[in-house]
Amino acid sequence: MATINSDNNRKQLHVAMFPWLAFGHIIPFLELSKSIAQKGHKVSFLSTTRNIQRLPTLPPHLSPFINLVKLKLPHVHELSPNAEATMDVSNDDIPYLKKAYDGLQPEVTRFLEKESPDWIIYDFAPYWLPSIAAGLGISRAFFSIVNAWFIAFLGPSSDDMVNCSDDRTTVEDLLTPPKWVPFPSKVCYQKHEANWMLGGLSVNASGVSDTYRSGMVIKGSDCVFIRYCYEFEPQWLQLLEKLHHLPVIPVGLMPPETPTNVGDEKHDTWVTVKKWLDGQQIGGVVYVALGSEVMVTKTELAELALGLELSGLSFFWALRNPAGSTIELPDGFLERTRNRGMVWSSWVPQLQILRHESVGGFLTHCGWGLLKYIQAIQPL
Repeated sequence: MATINSDNNRKQLHVAMFPWLAFGHIIPFLELSKSIAQKGHKVSFLSTTRNIQRLPTLPPHLSPFINLVKLKLPHVHELSPNAEATMDVSNDDIPYLKKAYDGLQPEVTRFLEKESPDWIIYDFAPYWLPSIAAGLGISRAFFSIVNAWFIAFLGPSSDDMVNCSDDRTTVEDLLTPPKWVPFPSKVCYQKHEANWMLGGLSVNASGVSDTYRSGMVIKGSDCVFIRYCYEFEPQWLQLLEKLHHLPVIPVGLMPPETPTNVGDEKHDTWVTVKKWLDGQQIGGVVYVALGSEVMVTKTELAELALGLELSGLSFFWALRNPAGSTIELPDGFLERTRNRGMVWSSWVPQLQILRHESVGGFLTHCGWGLLKYIQAIQPL
């Protein structure tokens, strides 16, 4: 197994990266790529053409070390031609995106055969990749962007890897900590979360279940990298090692850097947003951002809007339209909150907003990786 080492006496390694088609995964993979390139190693970052085009600009001192490899995503009938990431599709169509992702197998295989990287670091989805890389003598790592407890909660992988959740098959089974957690813990799922988790046990339109994907990926890896650190929940990291008999290596929280080189349009956006924030009371603004992928119902959107209105607080709401949905705010909401609120319907510089001294609260969807993100920016 090749060793990633910054020692100048070691050879330069070639590391291939292959994230899942979601920018909540792609960006952490890119940040890890930068960290590896910072040590002088060569990185090949594999994703689809449109996703590569949507990546932030690489720092000039690292761009010679990172090769962005564009892959052609096979067409799947149920997806629109430009759908190459989860932000481009509705939740119901994500299994078809996984089906298209699986269609990248021949192209990824050809790349590995031709370039012979020392390492391939992949996401939870390409269940077919570890065995291919192993056959080519390539070292393999699963990079998890979610908490250690999320993976550990699934338990020890079963022999056939079809069901990583042991004998828990009902919602009630997930409402209490699992039996293999050896330390006191109250971590478990709420009922609506348990319903969502059970969906991952079922075979979907891609042809396999999500638990099968993650199980095969972990089983075929030499180690697990995880976007976390020992300062938070070290016992879950240790449990994860015991459950899967693999080294688990925290790579840090890796918050994205604030871009210093952006296009004129994004620069102009920040100038406008900053001017509004500068005019607000220190710590008096609630920043609201549900992201570009979270699907909320018309009722939920209306309740959120009315809650902001009734709060009396100043707010900046980054309200983008997720694929397959429309934005319908309550009648008169914008007029009634005009003097203390701003609703922005396109890209915003989130890191700069969260750093601004007027922002005192952050209302968001709390994705699996968000806790680490918030912990990372709090001291700023």
